[in-house]
Amino acid sequence: MTLTPGKIKGLENLSDDRGVIAAAAMDQRGSLKKALAAASGGEVSDGQMEEFKTLVTEVLTPHASAILLDPEFGLPAAKRRAPTAGLLLAYEESGYDNTQPGRLPDLLPHESVRRIQQQGADAVKVLIYYNPFEQSDINDVKHAFVERIGAECAAIDIPFFLEFVGYDPAGGNEKGLEYAKFKPQIVAGSMAEFSKSQYGVDVLKVEVPVNMKFVEGTESFKGEAAYTKQEAIDYFRQTSESVSMPFIYLSAGVSNAEFTETLQLAGENGIRFAGVLCGRATWADGIKVYGQDGAHAFRRWLDNDGVRNIEAVNEQLKAAQPWYSFYGVSSPEALNPRAMTRV
Repeated sequence: MTLTPGKIKGLENLSDDRGVIAAAAMDQRGSLKKALAAASGGEVSDGQMEEFKTLVTEVLTPHASAILLDPEFGLPAAKRRAPTAGLLLAYEESGYDNTQPGRLPDLLPHESVRRIQQQGADAVKVLIYYNPFEQSDINDVKHAFVERIGAECAAIDIPFFLEFVGYDPAGGNEKGLEYAKFKPQIVAGSMAEFSKSQYGVDVLKVEVPVNMKFVEGTESFKGEAAYTKQEAIDYFRQTSESVSMPFIYLSAGVSNAEFTETLQLAGENGIRFAGVLCGRATWADGIKVYGQDGAHAFRRWLDNDGVRNIEAVNEQLKAAQPWYSFYGVSSPEALNPRAMTRV
């Protein structure tokens, strides 16, 4: 796996002055439209989706190194981001194919990596649902899917961020105790698989390896234990040490308090990670404000609660490591401008 000039430039544009990826995420589509409709009690127009994303982008990107948006509703917002914020664009369709087993992914039919780059993106992001213990024929489809995207990004010379979200193939409760016990193995297996060079991934966007609601001894603990605090720390360490490529944590829809406690647990115990892509933990509580009181009230909420939320996340990123440190160098300038092999 090599790091080429376009990929180096893209990663520099997406990170802060320490080389940490402190990115906001606003690429939700289907789930966001449903949440806004529930909050407002009516239909949500494309214009409202664009407005919501633009407000989040305008207010939060001065506090972020980058913003993740989607080409369907997010391009107007992309033009309103802070000049210091890089841009990632999502390439996948929202959701997954629910007509057959395996939560199979698909790409936006009117997009390509070239088109995404031409729309100003510094990187391409793709989300897949993945469980390393799923049927091999289903996972083989997903492996080939990621390989094709990796090759497309290599041809265009743009960074490829791969996000994988675990699930239970048997249809169990992914927020429950039994899944929580198995989650560390799902995250570890997924990280091990997609860190292979055949996929051409540059940054892994990963779930934390535990469900904090089941970590005994934490503020997030809800009463049923899947792991002790020390076991949770060990799972963080094992997954971190299992890959030699940059990876960042996603907030996965948890509250801001839970996500910041998660990052604090990782940081205080020396877990190596390159930053975050944090979405709903920053702005989700404002959905009700927008739905019930409109855009002006939502902007006021963002100026106060939203900024406070993202700054709380940023505070925990002091422990994150520069993305280029995963290549064994102390600055991006030390990378060979032709190609740099990951160590």
